[in-house]
Amino acid sequence: MSYFTPNAELLAQSNTALASVNKTRLLTSSATLNVYDPATEEVIASLPDHNAVNAIEAVAKADAAGKAWAKTSPRHRSDVLHAVYAKLIENKDTLALVISREMGKPLAEAYGEVQYSADYVRWFAEEALRAKGSYRDSPSGDATILVRSSPVGLAILIAPWNFPMAMATRKIAPALAAGCGAVVKPATLTPLTTVIVLDLMIQAGVPEDLVQVITTTNASAFSEAVLNDERVRKISFTGSTPVGSTLMGLAARNIVKSSMELGGNAPLLVFDDADLERAIEGAILAKMRNGGQTCVAANRMFIQDGIADAFIEGFTERMAAFKLGNALNSEVDLGPVIDKRAVDRLSGLVNDAVAKGATLLTGGSSPDRPGFFFEATVLDNVPANADIATTEIFGPVAAITRFKTQEEAVHGANDTQFGLAAFVFTENLDRAINVSEALETGMVGINNGLLSNIAAPFGGVKQSGTGREGGAEGLEEYQELRYFTMKRRETF
Repeated sequence: MSYFTPNAELLAQSNTALASVNKTRLLTSSATLNVYDPATEEVIASLPDHNAVNAIEAVAKADAAGKAWAKTSPRHRSDVLHAVYAKLIENKDTLALVISREMGKPLAEAYGEVQYSADYVRWFAEEALRAKGSYRDSPSGDATILVRSSPVGLAILIAPWNFPMAMATRKIAPALAAGCGAVVKPATLTPLTTVIVLDLMIQAGVPEDLVQVITTTNASAFSEAVLNDERVRKISFTGSTPVGSTLMGLAARNIVKSSMELGGNAPLLVFDDADLERAIEGAILAKMRNGGQTCVAANRMFIQDGIADAFIEGFTERMAAFKLGNALNSEVDLGPVIDKRAVDRLSGLVNDAVAKGATLLTGGSSPDRPGFFFEATVLDNVPANADIATTEIFGPVAAITRFKTQEEAVHGANDTQFGLAAFVFTENLDRAINVSEALETGMVGINNGLLSNIAAPFGGVKQSGTGREGGAEGLEEYQELRYFTMKRRETF
């Protein structure tokens, strides 16, 4: 597989974007956190490495500002968020270049993430005006029931590294729309984008103390400190199930409202009656968006016997055509994975599967060069006892298993502790609905390899988490319902 080097002009532009990162909005610290480019392993920026004391200082600032923000009108909050949307789009070039440098995402995908992220801000700018409430009679008729939505209070927002802008705005925007202050902790590996977003939000009119960003290498100390503070009333976390479980335990101390978008092990089912080209295209989207580094990526691909040979041939041809290299090259459509641990984990999963009987059709290795690269890989006939059959892959490796019957496919798809997403490809309407309803997941893509939508509730069941992000439901995660009753007195 060929390797593509960065374009000199894009590299220069990205260096200018990195130099523009405004650190003055952050709390100061004597310690330093280095940020690396996964395509070169070079340090590209340094930020404060905050400690628990800084975290509590951030809580105090955001809580005080949040109390004032909660008293503003929905229209004011909406207008500010619309201004943020405009500011993000105005700075899309800087944001996309920084996303590519710190995360390794191909530039075309980085631009897509900027728009997707900004769209969440615009969506919640509109949802701010549509908070739920009701006015109704009690069943006995002698009282009136009033129900309204109020801001839940200070929110702790912990974002992952794979979508450094989208996962931050998907949390910040509904918090602000609902009337909450927030302390945001971006991933240690990709904090720069969030720092830029914070600066642009303040430029657009968000009160300076309302959103605090904590950059730290000690995530556990941060979580322990903030979730032990009674001012914190909400936590939203995207990441692994074990970490989410720990955070839920910490949140239980003060009964903090929790949203957890956790691990996934998404099955992709292709039935004999599927449209072949549609299924291949959908599978590529479901597997290879962000280089497979998404929680909803197709992890286990179940292909029915009648279509399997044709599907696998076409799918493998598409996978082998991916151009690997530095994200700052317009020809590249597969950048690096996030770090060396990811490379080692993917190598281990592929080698284990092949040793246990899987057939390697393409890829399977990491090029001998600087950077954390792994080839687009296809494994056929993956046995049930292979580690990759039960592990979230989080990389450009497709694990294929063949099946005979619908019942067999559904049983295999549900044979996991996770339940975030699934994909079904079939031209039979009854099968599409019946299989989707039988799958134990929070989301199902039917002949659609791209699940995420700002207007839809994103989230899972089982050990894939609780709560939802996006849609009207995403605003409700930052609200609590309050009920008032007013006794009636007869006047005539």
